[in-house]
Amino acid sequence: MPLGYLCLVLHAHLPYVRHPEYDDFLEEDWFYEAITETYIPILEMLEGLERDRCDWRLTMSVTPTLAAMFADPLLQYRYVRHLDNLIALSGKEIDRTKWQPEFNHLAHMYHNRFVRARDVFVKQYGNNLNHGFRRFFETGKLELITCCATHGFLPLMTSNMNAVRAQVEVGCREFERHFGKRPQGIWLAECGYAPGVDDILKESGLRYFFVDTHGVLFAEPRPKYGVYAPIVCPQSGVACMGRDHESSKQVWSAIEGYPGDYVYREFYRDIGFDLDYDYLKPHLHQTGIRSNTGIKYYKITGRGDHKAAYNPHEALEKAAAHAGNFMFNREKQVEWLSGYMDRPPVILAPYDAELYGHWWFEGPDWLNFLFRKMHWDQQSVKMITLPEYLDQYPKIQISQPSFSSWGYKGYCEVWLEGSNDWIYQHLHECADRMVELAKQHSDGGNPLRRRALNQAARELMLVQSSDWAFIMKTGTVVEYACERTKVHVLNFHHLYEQIKTDAIDETWLSEVERRHNLFPDLDYRVYA
Repeated sequence: MPLGYLCLVLHAHLPYVRHPEYDDFLEEDWFYEAITETYIPILEMLEGLERDRCDWRLTMSVTPTLAAMFADPLLQYRYVRHLDNLIALSGKEIDRTKWQPEFNHLAHMYHNRFVRARDVFVKQYGNNLNHGFRRFFETGKLELITCCATHGFLPLMTSNMNAVRAQVEVGCREFERHFGKRPQGIWLAECGYAPGVDDILKESGLRYFFVDTHGVLFAEPRPKYGVYAPIVCPQSGVACMGRDHESSKQVWSAIEGYPGDYVYREFYRDIGFDLDYDYLKPHLHQTGIRSNTGIKYYKITGRGDHKAAYNPHEALEKAAAHAGNFMFNREKQVEWLSGYMDRPPVILAPYDAELYGHWWFEGPDWLNFLFRKMHWDQQSVKMITLPEYLDQYPKIQISQPSFSSWGYKGYCEVWLEGSNDWIYQHLHECADRMVELAKQHSDGGNPLRRRALNQAARELMLVQSSDWAFIMKTGTVVEYACERTKVHVLNFHHLYEQIKTDAIDETWLSEVERRHNLFPDLDYRVYA
């Protein structure tokens, strides 16, 4: 028996960005970049582990919005078009850099990666990566979990528990639609927990959720084993697990974290900004704006402006060393903890999935090395999923988790402060009006009214996404986040007035349904 366990969790999420009203839309690149740089590499890594008969365990949330984008035919078509453009650009780069050997082999590397991504996406997974994740889910080694329907930040929605209930239940229904069965666990958006949310989770049949470290350390009564064993909420009986700060810091820390090592690839130097505009123009968006292409030739090098050429072999060796260091630290951690516990400790290490591959180019290689080293190089720590641990050790301390999130300062400040507080009066009013509509029309009414009611629910869920408030706080694409918030609020109120006066404009409704087609099986009565 191992001395302890590691529960590795990747949170895979993107807001629902789909714009059929434009032939070419800049923000859709978030999705295309994530597929190429994170999700295809992760699936290929899992394929390799299975091929080599390496035992592994991984927990991964695939949020309902991300799963919906994976399954959307328009986005699938546009992603292949996006890849074809990158294949053409990288082909030009091979020719342009033929007298620059330090860059030419990198141009070949990127060209091969894009060609391989296209082949995997189209031929292996039939344009839908949900198929790949579902296959590994069915093996029992990949524990897929759901999330709030549109990544709504639940602690700021508790003034209307029906809205909380809808975010959770629709998240479970969408998970079942894509992956074949109801989920056991949920990733609460931003790890945002408030007392009472677990009762909603129980209603949807969920067994467990995760919180940040202080959500468990400040639980009442204080947990005997801290964050190194699950706790159970007193009223609901739903299990809860807290993040281990030490393992997180080794990866996340801007100062001490692995991704900042100077031999790794520099994220912020991309040929989309470095090369001549006329050379790039045929491969840019229709607006002509410069943007990231994913072709990057430099390593981090140091804190100054000078950057040396990237060496993938050197970076791969460093990723292997860092994986070994991470494993060694977990071994020492469980050796120490096991002396104070009556059961093996479990270390929860959660991360944003896009850290691996998108922000940290070598991240998927690091994961690959870690899984293999954990299987073949030691016996002290084994990888596990939380349901497996709960089944092995069902006697768990009862304790009430505290209000918490994994945002800056640990509570709500990221999503409720001067830059974004204006949105909440609108979100709360829309939620109250949606509950009102759902209760007034519990019988469904005629088909046109049902369509309008379901679209009102979609508009509400889309505006509740925590991503818009987050973007307003961080100051990245604020104009887009504000526009999305205003569009969904205005659409909702327009639908509300039309439903109340029984004067539904079917032509306008059809256009809104075409643009915002999220959750095709959504039933507005979830708000009743």
